[in-house]
Amino acid sequence: MARLDQVITNIVDIFVEYADDGGKKRQLNKEELKKLFEQEIQSPDLKDTISADDIEEAMAMLDKNHDGEVNFREFCRCVCVLAKCYFNKRTGKGGKRGRGKDQKEEEED
Repeated sequence: MARLDQVITNIVDIFVEYADDGGKKRQLNKEELKKLFEQEIQSPDLKDTISADDIEEAMAMLDKNHDGEVNFREFCRCVCVLAKCYFNKRTGKGGKRGRGKDQKEEEED
């Protein structure tokens, strides 16, 4: 299987595995989301972005429809945020916008 095929199927499989609650609607509650983060995110770069220790904040960020659960669309948003954070760390891009050190020094001269 091609790498992108594998990534997509892994995302779906992981969500379904953790959100499987006996045939009811497939959504992640707070405990399921915490378990998913703890078991499936091991990279320190990503753990710093969304920490299982701070699950309340993660739920508030992800649960856009405020139903107390994370649906697949909301979960995909989370994966995208994590991917962007990893990309920024890997490429040295991102960070805080605004005035940098060089701009401040030029203004002082």
